[in-house]
Amino acid sequence: MQSTNDAAHWTKTRNLMLTHLGVWLFFGYIIHMFVPVLNKITILGFPLGFYMAAQGSLLAFVIMLFLFARQQDRIDREFNVAED
Repeated sequence: MQSTNDAAHWTKTRNLMLTHLGVWLFFGYIIHMFVPVLNKITILGFPLGFYMAAQGSLLAFVIMLFLFARQQDRIDREFNVAED
């Protein structure tokens, strides 16, 4: 039987995971559907669609990894289940 503390912890963890999966879906798939439109915008001489495919999405994924780890650690500490 789960305690109220455990249920609240897993609810916050699940919501964090779903949020990050939504951002991953956006940068992994959705943004690439709009490459023709984005290619009309240039950044440093490169079309934005090319930039997002070559660099932007990868950069977003790396940033997401660090943010997820920090946010999950904060949730774990809030509910006293952090691994020290």
